[in-house]
Amino acid sequence: MNEIVLAGNPNTGKSSLFNSLTGSYEYVGNWAGVTVEKKVGTLKAGAGTLIDLPGLYSLNPLSHDEEVASRFLLGESFDSILNVVDASQLERNLNLTVQLLEYGKPLVIALNMMDVARQGGLEIDTNRLSELLGVTVIPVVARSGKGTDQVLEAISGSTSGEALKPYFISYGELLEDAIARLMERLPEEILSPRWMAVQFFEGNSVVRATLEASIDPKWLDQLYKTTEEALSRTFGVRTLSQYIRKQRADHIHTYLEQCVRHTKEGYRTFSEKIDRIVTDKFLGIPIFLLFMYLTFKLTFEWIGTPLSDLLDSFINGPLRSGTTWLLDSMGAQDFIKALIFDGIFAGVGGVLVFVPQIFILFFIISFIEDSGYMARIASVMDRLMELVGLNGKTFIPMIIGFGCNVPGIMAARTIEQPKERLLTIILTPLMSCSARLSVYSLFVGIFFKSNQALVVLSLYVLGVVLALLLAKLFSSTILKQQESMFVVELPPYRIPQWKTLSRSTWEKGKGFVRKAGTFIFGGSVLIWLLSYTGPQGFNVAMDQSFLAKIGGLIGQVLTPLGFGSWQAGAALITGFLAKEVVVSTMNIIYAAPDTATLQGLLAGHFTALQAYSFMAFILLYVPCLATVGVIRKETMSARWTWFSVLYALVIAYIISYIIMLVGRALGYN
Repeated sequence: MNEIVLAGNPNTGKSSLFNSLTGSYEYVGNWAGVTVEKKVGTLKAGAGTLIDLPGLYSLNPLSHDEEVASRFLLGESFDSILNVVDASQLERNLNLTVQLLEYGKPLVIALNMMDVARQGGLEIDTNRLSELLGVTVIPVVARSGKGTDQVLEAISGSTSGEALKPYFISYGELLEDAIARLMERLPEEILSPRWMAVQFFEGNSVVRATLEASIDPKWLDQLYKTTEEALSRTFGVRTLSQYIRKQRADHIHTYLEQCVRHTKEGYRTFSEKIDRIVTDKFLGIPIFLLFMYLTFKLTFEWIGTPLSDLLDSFINGPLRSGTTWLLDSMGAQDFIKALIFDGIFAGVGGVLVFVPQIFILFFIISFIEDSGYMARIASVMDRLMELVGLNGKTFIPMIIGFGCNVPGIMAARTIEQPKERLLTIILTPLMSCSARLSVYSLFVGIFFKSNQALVVLSLYVLGVVLALLLAKLFSSTILKQQESMFVVELPPYRIPQWKTLSRSTWEKGKGFVRKAGTFIFGGSVLIWLLSYTGPQGFNVAMDQSFLAKIGGLIGQVLTPLGFGSWQAGAALITGFLAKEVVVSTMNIIYAAPDTATLQGLLAGHFTALQAYSFMAFILLYVPCLATVGVIRKETMSARWTWFSVLYALVIAYIISYIIMLVGRALGYN
């Protein structure tokens, strides 16, 4: 069975093409770093397997995901390459194409976004481009599926199996001599000796490490330095990599002159017209905040809350009544009834009622990604991030963290600087994820009915502001780093397809539903058992239960924050498992049959100030168990994992205490 590698720049529609060719679904978004690790799918009709590499601009790795690609090419076997190229950005994309051709494997080019290229006034002679490069070039529009059948036929048929003629670019006499000297020393089993030599001189760290295993590192150092010095004296270049890129760019430019024609010189595209407004240095951030405000209006007031109320009515109406009838007809014991109604219905049902709001939030986040606005947010935030020692690219994982902190942290792999990446990982949990949304929805519906969207927006902004302030503190002290350059591609705006949006929303939201059916279910049963039992035995009063005893220990410490009850302490402990479990715990503790009853009971135990302090604490205190696990995996450090847990707890305590002090000073009780 053929193994085909799918490679291309970020934002070329690579993941969309992967889905079309395999019939499966991988996360599709419109920002750099959608695919941050290798993914494998089976081609339609069983024609082979398709290996989706991370989006990369070059085989010379700068980021973690580009390093994944280089290591794959060096260490794993495959049959051919499918190179996805953005037709509207042909010159830049061909830089990677040329490197893949030099690698020497059979290659097919899927020239994607032909519609965008035509709108921008580009006419591409694909036949001539195919002749010049010596490979098959197929025009496609991956989003609509146009041309994908021809691509599938090309990579699964004889085209991908044919031997590829060695692709040769002359890099000039000086460098060619050095390449020849290095190739003489390479082991015979090396698959692409010339490609290895060129990549070595371009500064590919993965290739260099591979060569040092069989060639004297001192000899390699000497060869590199003498070649670089000779080129610097002759051509005035500063580095070898700069010289190689220049030679490659000249080679590509010569080809483009023969196969590309511009029909709209000076034409300003639709995307450029919008960008003049949304990326404006004064309007950019206010527009982003307005967009987030409208998001929360939709989520909490206009659509989300009415849908949640309908679901709550169903769960605690027909579903509860039907379950009661079924249990009565079976003669179920009181213990079983209490477990199902006071434990499962209160715990799981109390969280499930917020599913509509969470799906609406995920739908809007998917819209941001697929429309092209995500990259604009990063561009706008770059100016602000620069002030705290980061760049705009680090804001992308944080935005993803609004949906769930776990993929947000994993998206930090696209950040080149190791310390910048680490800083992003430990700060992303401060972003308010969808799990916290269930807690906010519960409290704002009680205490801030007329300003629900504004209050929730303030919590999201609080998380971002604290992340920026801590980034400045950490980058100036424990994580000092070199300045980094921010480069992000602004893809053209697109109207997202309904099919893509719905699938992306479901992929994000199904994790919440699955968690309700597994993690929250188990947690609810455990919490109910702790509330049902105590030192005196079974079916004890709630105040005498094990849950009350455990929560009381924590509650004493939380008294200065305005919510020093054992109920709040118990809810926060269980919130470490998953933030949604906070709502489950409160439903069980207060024995509330539905959300309206719970809100009525909470209104007697909290004031508006205490509720806001509690929500701020939920926002900032220790990350959930899944997030802690992925922090440990991504940092590969127990020390940084513990640091991320402890600093968040300290910050949460300080901020909630300040909220109470300021609130009381302003006259709030």
